[in-house]
Amino acid sequence: MYNFDEITNRRNTGAVKYERCKALFGSDDVLPLWVADMDFKTPDFILDAIKERLEHPILGYTIPPAGFFPAMQKWIIEHHDWPVKREWLGFLPGIVPGLSFAVQSLTAAGDEIIVQPPVYYPFFNVIRNNHRTIVDNPLKEENGRFVMDYENLEKCFSEKTKMMILCNPHNPGGRVWTAAELKKLADICEKHNITVVSDEIHADMVLPGNTAHTPFATVSEWAENHTVTFMAPTKVFNMPGIISSGYIIPNPELRHQFAEFLEASEMNAGNIFAYIGATAAYNYGEQWRIEMLDYVKGNVQYIADFLKNEIPSIVPMIPEASFLVWLDCKNLGMETDDLHRFFSLQARLGLNKGTIFGTGGEYHLRLNVATPRSILEQAMKQLKEAVDKL
Repeated sequence: MYNFDEITNRRNTGAVKYERCKALFGSDDVLPLWVADMDFKTPDFILDAIKERLEHPILGYTIPPAGFFPAMQKWIIEHHDWPVKREWLGFLPGIVPGLSFAVQSLTAAGDEIIVQPPVYYPFFNVIRNNHRTIVDNPLKEENGRFVMDYENLEKCFSEKTKMMILCNPHNPGGRVWTAAELKKLADICEKHNITVVSDEIHADMVLPGNTAHTPFATVSEWAENHTVTFMAPTKVFNMPGIISSGYIIPNPELRHQFAEFLEASEMNAGNIFAYIGATAAYNYGEQWRIEMLDYVKGNVQYIADFLKNEIPSIVPMIPEASFLVWLDCKNLGMETDDLHRFFSLQARLGLNKGTIFGTGGEYHLRLNVATPRSILEQAMKQLKEAVDKL
């Protein structure tokens, strides 16, 4: 059994969630529950694998260990029922860089790229910073969860539309898109002949009791041949600092075009710990993953129950995957910027402002619950005290 109640001091370790508090929230005196990493210790089998390698005194130029890609392949086959072939796989130095590489290699300046906000905000950055045009197809909320607006999507395409970036499972809403939903999306994209880039970093974080993750590329033959999929062990095993991700591209022409860009950019290799950490995670991580997800689900339920009973004016969207909870705070009667300041300076909580996720983020905040329960209890106590004073 792993101990997820243990509190680990992360201050003075360069942790983004602490180091940027003053800039983002106006104070260092906040509980930081924003950036999407965990406060749980990176599992011992990963740290032990890295320590073992450090027993050798030379950290020289390194190729991927022989077991890296087979471990990745086996994990995807067994966990996502996707019979990927070895030649479909490649290394990525992070999923956000991968999104940028896909935009640069598979589209041209001025092309249009569809996103479905509110959504992970780097999607906007990699499109805008590479001089492409963002086209929004906002998600709709029905019965407390997000759904895709297929009717509006049909209106988003033009002759300049070349790509869609999909968040599967969804961040910040935590939706696990069903195979039927993804198939309907694929049929529309096929009609307009675009490339789909599917960010599936939360694929291994489906919470117990929910529908299994469906890789977008598996829903049709067309999807398999027109999709670039990104996955990573770094989110689920809490090791984003070593930056280890992978791509899966079945179509050989598309794969060559993408891989050629990586090679030309000298961005097709990782550091030694990226390979070692990921291989250990894939080989030994299942029990830790199961226990972690069970603990996170308990944290989600704690938040849901507390808000319902103590602060009903704040309504959480219950995630089906991930450790992120989308909070609807419109009933507090504040504009988004004022809401963010209220949480930061009155409740002393550092959460993501909803508007950074684009259209639909107004009056919302994103809460990270991947932390010991006692910290969440303190956070809810601070929030209730602040709300009661309104």
